[in-house]
Amino acid sequence: MTGYGLAGIENDKFIISVEVKTLNSKFLDLSIRSPKQFSEKEFEIRNLVTKILDRGKVNLVIEFTNKEGAELPVAINEELFRSYYATYSRLADASGAKTEDLFKLALQSPSVITHVVEKTSVSEEWEAVKVILEEALNKCDSFRKDEGAVLESKFLENLTVIRNCLEKIKTADPIRKERIRTRIRANFKDWLEENDFDKNRFEQELIYYFEKIDITEEIVRLETHLDYFEKNLLEESNQGKKLGFISQEIGREINTIGSKANDADMQRFVVLMKDELEKIKEQSLNIL
Repeated sequence: MTGYGLAGIENDKFIISVEVKTLNSKFLDLSIRSPKQFSEKEFEIRNLVTKILDRGKVNLVIEFTNKEGAELPVAINEELFRSYYATYSRLADASGAKTEDLFKLALQSPSVITHVVEKTSVSEEWEAVKVILEEALNKCDSFRKDEGAVLESKFLENLTVIRNCLEKIKTADPIRKERIRTRIRANFKDWLEENDFDKNRFEQELIYYFEKIDITEEIVRLETHLDYFEKNLLEESNQGKKLGFISQEIGREINTIGSKANDADMQRFVVLMKDELEKIKEQSLNIL
């Protein structure tokens, strides 16, 4: 969800610049910095962002410069200012206080300065800002889509590595089982001939043991999860959370295969699969 979008315009009346930056986040976390004259437009801005950017930590900066600013955007109540100043001067003289800062103090007193906003002008300016805002958001969204295409290619490479390792495990599994059988026969051959025991019970114990180390079901489930991950990866959008859940299931099957296999050769492939899965998990947060 990392993205960046910048758009702007300059004409005879004003200069507009909009910058959008996005980072990873499970939800939409929007931070807006805009001129005070557009403060009442914050709800509309949020709706525009939500419409184009589903989620992520979004930092939005709107800059607006009016090139026709001949009149002050504020009104000064001169009579009230003089009244404040006279009162402060009288109090300063009575108390022997310094009078250097009385002008600033009177100017900053309540209701001396008020902001003047011309509704018709703001409406026209906002329409221009909205166009630039949508352009910047679309550029940011396009940036994220390009990044998503790169991630998709990397994910497919990761899946290919995991599948190749799984095929090698499937090839090595019968060899592993035969190696275990041979080892058991060699270790117990002499003992079986010299001791009296229940052969049926022993065979049952062997069957139980081989069932405990069998990884057939885990292999089938892992293949299913890999196919499902790829299917959802190629969907249009809003698959990020689902891919995260699927990767967790893939991890469980890989871990179970590793614990059941108890074989050094197969463990090498398990480690490689875990490494590729970690790469997937790290990048899955970047997918919407």
